[in-house]
Amino acid sequence: MSAEAKTPTPAPDDLKAAADQAIAACGGDAREAVKALIVANGFLEAQVEELRASVSAGYARGRFDVPRDRKDWYD
Repeated sequence: MSAEAKTPTPAPDDLKAAADQAIAACGGDAREAVKALIVANGFLEAQVEELRASVSAGYARGRFDVPRDRKDWYD
């Protein structure tokens, strides 16, 4: 299994429907919909980083860098 998570690609019709829903949720203004999606994406990225930091290095097994709070005792 690779280190990167594989996400399924949504069907083009699903993407179009999701885009239409986002625009409708912002009163029909596409620019406002894009701004809202950028803010939501930033929130989700921050949440992922927070969760990555809380995962133990042993559990992650090198899948991503986990900051350590201690010095490396084996140097």
